[in-house]
Amino acid sequence: MYAIIAESGRQYKVEAGQEFDIDYREAQPGDAIRFERVLAVRNDSGFQVGRPLVEGATVEGEIVGTFQGPKVVVQKFRRRKNSRRKTGHRQMYTRVKITGILAG
Repeated sequence: MYAIIAESGRQYKVEAGQEFDIDYREAQPGDAIRFERVLAVRNDSGFQVGRPLVEGATVEGEIVGTFQGPKVVVQKFRRRKNSRRKTGHRQMYTRVKITGILAG
């Protein structure tokens, strides 16, 4: 059984027990999280596609923790002007473990 959910402008294919990363959320490890924007659900009885969402379907998960992604180096350079700037950025992510998929 799997579901396709929409979260923060992205779509994820998730299964029970799977861990995946979403954009940072203020939450403590162990907190419950519920995704209600379910686009499609595949279970033993078949495949349900929402228009645009599947009615009554939810995906439940648990916050595992937060971490920083890889560093992205940003360089600005103006030729012949002796002007250089180098900065970096590390995006924060929240890791979620899927505990259950409830099909409507």
